[in-house]
Amino acid sequence: MTAVKTFVDTNVLVYAHDKAAGQRHLTARSVLTELWDTRLGSLSTQVLQEFYAVATRKLNPPLPRAETRAIVAAYSEWCDVATEPQLIVAASRLEEEHTLAFWDALIVQAAIWAGAQRLLSEDLQAGRRFGTLMVENPFREATERAPGEG
Repeated sequence: MTAVKTFVDTNVLVYAHDKAAGQRHLTARSVLTELWDTRLGSLSTQVLQEFYAVATRKLNPPLPRAETRAIVAAYSEWCDVATEPQLIVAASRLEEEHTLAFWDALIVQAAIWAGAQRLLSEDLQAGRRFGTLMVENPFREATERAPGEG
């Protein structure tokens, strides 16, 4: 990975804590470890809120609430952008200009406001640019393998 400020989308954080996610789990853990080591990770309150909801309700088995709170508290160090009205307005413009789903536009706008050069997400088109922000899918290699390739 390149040493640049990197905004992490919810799915990366979820996979890192979902042991049933196979290769995605391993990839997400590796990516987040590197971002901790380099101190280049970034995220928003939206990511932390979504992570808590998914981790405690949708994972099988769900993570215990106390453990999930501890994870949210740890990643709060990376929280560069809060979901405020100005972010919502800016994201709604981005949604319209770039034909994005609103929730994706909110993530992209938060990454831009955080000053990130890279956004890690499997939900957006890899290689897509928003000014100086580049979308990367850290799971792309694993998802492009043919069945049975490991």
